[in-house]
Amino acid sequence: MSSPGIVASGVRRSFGSVHAVRDVNLEARAGAVTGLIGPNGSGKTTLLLMLASLLAPDAGVLRIGGLDPVADPAGVRRIVGWMPDALGAWPSLTARETLVMTSRLYGIAPADAERGAARLLDELGLAELADTPARVFSRGQKQRLGLARALVHNPSVLLLDEPASGLDPQARIELRTLLRRLAGEGRTVLLSSHILSELDEVVDEAAFVVEGTSVSSDRIAQAATRVRTWRIRLADRDATAAVLPVAQTLGLDAALVPIDRRDLLVAFDSDGAAAAALGALVRAGLPVAEFAAATGLLEHTFLDLEGGRS
Repeated sequence: MSSPGIVASGVRRSFGSVHAVRDVNLEARAGAVTGLIGPNGSGKTTLLLMLASLLAPDAGVLRIGGLDPVADPAGVRRIVGWMPDALGAWPSLTARETLVMTSRLYGIAPADAERGAARLLDELGLAELADTPARVFSRGQKQRLGLARALVHNPSVLLLDEPASGLDPQARIELRTLLRRLAGEGRTVLLSSHILSELDEVVDEAAFVVEGTSVSSDRIAQAATRVRTWRIRLADRDATAAVLPVAQTLGLDAALVPIDRRDLLVAFDSDGAAAAALGALVRAGLPVAEFAAATGLLEHTFLDLEGGRS
């Protein structure tokens, strides 16, 4: 197993009477993409700021690649690529100038900075905008520039706050591919996002934070195994006509099966039960065109955890 690239233990941070982070414990492995998940106001950004050495914890232990961001912030910044939710770009600089300037601040030689900027602009789909001032960039273009800026010094640890925000569907696919490649190179990638369907496609592991506190692995496992809704659609008929044969095959009351546009919504208490139902439908000769979970596993888990707070 890969070694932890990030370790947080008993971390707390308050702002006056506001307890932003109450008790966070997490590990993010090198060579893996870890999702940091929680509702707005749960302390995710505060935690990322502490990991990036930009904010000191009130208590607890933090290690980034084995380094302490409180005792050795300069060392941590050498190995961390930090992408905040909002790009604080110099508006008068072009994308190329932004990357070259950032590289120079990391002590990278001018020629290497130019070559690195050109490569990153190409990788992030910004080559055609290389000489365009950042002030005219769209939200999605600024996000891509922010990620490129986080990569200029070839960091071993990446801290990304909402990297997919503002990206179009194609750019999100390209982002997922890039993050998987970066993790495959042995880097530690920790990203926060509210787009849970996107996280489902890219993360290896997830850490949940609710009200500034880490959610235990037992509670997460419990939430992940709760009843889950699945979408069922038959190929040769609409949902109204499909509800009776599907209900009869699965032993359900057709009047109680919800319909959502073209799909029937049926709840199962496990993946095994869902697989058995699919087998029954196929054996009954029904032309199943779609049989899929209505929500991804991360979203399902998150919604269950949120429901447990109310």
